[in-house]
Amino acid sequence: MPQTHNISAEVANLHGKISRDIEPILTIEPGDSISAKTLCYRWGFAPPLTPGTLPQIIPLSERKDPEHDGDMALDGPIFVKGAKPGMTLEVGIDDLQVGSYGIVSTGFYPERNRRLGMEGTAITTWEFDREKGIATSNTGFAVKLNPFLGWMGVAPAEPGFHGNHVGRRTGGNLDCKELVTGTKLYLPIEVEGALFSFGDGHACQGDGEICDTAIECPMDVCRLTLDVKDDMPLEYPIARLPGAWLTLGFHEDLTEAMFIATNGMLDLMTAKLGVSRKEAYMLASQVVDLRITQIVNPTYGVHAIWRDDSILR
Repeated sequence: MPQTHNISAEVANLHGKISRDIEPILTIEPGDSISAKTLCYRWGFAPPLTPGTLPQIIPLSERKDPEHDGDMALDGPIFVKGAKPGMTLEVGIDDLQVGSYGIVSTGFYPERNRRLGMEGTAITTWEFDREKGIATSNTGFAVKLNPFLGWMGVAPAEPGFHGNHVGRRTGGNLDCKELVTGTKLYLPIEVEGALFSFGDGHACQGDGEICDTAIECPMDVCRLTLDVKDDMPLEYPIARLPGAWLTLGFHEDLTEAMFIATNGMLDLMTAKLGVSRKEAYMLASQVVDLRITQIVNPTYGVHAIWRDDSILR
């Protein structure tokens, strides 16, 4: 019978950079679920002391590996039995519930901020009414909650430690607002056991993540189910949404990210529809939406969405 494994919110279960050489905190069977809390993205463990300030963080000296834990706080890695290179990890997003607060910060990319008329830095803090599904800022604005995890990924095959601020073939800092409760993410596996990690809770974000951040927040509830697919080879992450398929692309050049996401969608359409790539290409122009996932990370993101009801046969 599938089991649910609880991951406690403590430093021993967290890491920063990603690597195939980090020891897993947990070993599970395919089909098992995990239940955890996540910190606010930069190791925030307690709400800001005053509005408009950053949350209190776990000092670098108190983290498990101070040399490599300077990036975002991630839960994991988790070893999934039977997962091997060439297979695909299915991540079922069963339940996500935000913590009590969130933050938005900006001003840390001077050249881009200058071109958008922004000077200096700024921080807003947000309080959540989870029952009503509303976030309210210390400046008086309210928006709807749409919780998702900004970071879900497996370890890459390349040796060494890698920054976790980018999206890549094996997932990572996806920052895709579509990956909410009820969706499934599929990731290409490059190392034995997959070594899955997750974190970077977002309470709300628009496509593009135009400011430097979404409403970054801890997650009080994060329940995921991990399974292994040996008949679903992938070049890049894809996702199953309610009534739609989504493909992702990441690259330092936004145009290249677009080509990666579009190629992934054409692969998916040829397989699902049983048509030639040429026919899929022409259909895609009518029924696929291309969107900018985010422009704030070292690798830009683009995602393509194909809705089930867009082709009427």
